[in-house]
Amino acid sequence: MVSAPSGAGKTTLCKELVASVPGLHPSVSYTTRKPRPGEVHGRDYYFVDEPAFQEMVQRNDFAESARVYGHFYGTPRQALTDMMEKGLDVLLEIDTQGAIQIKKKFTDGVYVYILPPSIEALRTRLIQRGDAPEEIQRRMQKARQEILNYREYDYIVRNEDLKQALQELVAIVHAERTRMKRVDINWLERNFIADTTTT
Repeated sequence: MVSAPSGAGKTTLCKELVASVPGLHPSVSYTTRKPRPGEVHGRDYYFVDEPAFQEMVQRNDFAESARVYGHFYGTPRQALTDMMEKGLDVLLEIDTQGAIQIKKKFTDGVYVYILPPSIEALRTRLIQRGDAPEEIQRRMQKARQEILNYREYDYIVRNEDLKQALQELVAIVHAERTRMKRVDINWLERNFIADTTTT
């Protein structure tokens, strides 16, 4: 589970993480916002209108959903549970509202928060990507509010240098994969503990 304030580099890092770590599967969310240049329906998001989204909410189709900057986002419940039941490692890229909802339902998740080098560096990134002044102000205000939730996360990664931040994310995935609670105990006992000698 990866969250970050807008402009911290979350989307770029998540794409690089999936490309760098075999067996990591991104969850594709639904959204009511319009596609950005280069985004593909079904790969980056499922782009739907608001009535269709609200119908899915009523059917309880989402593991979490939230309104962010005037648009709705939601993680499809069935796709998520299907991947988890297959034992796949799933990467969710969601805002803090969604992460807190997911944390209440999936207790064994791993929660990572991406921070920019500083709040002023975040402002500079928003300016450089061409956001309007009023939009920058709105996102800066929301960023300060979201960062207050940092205690909900297991790891903090500071994205000052993209390569270094990616290395830290990869290290987190590898470390979590080898935690005792994720080890196949049956395999371990069958191969190293059970007495397989015959008389």
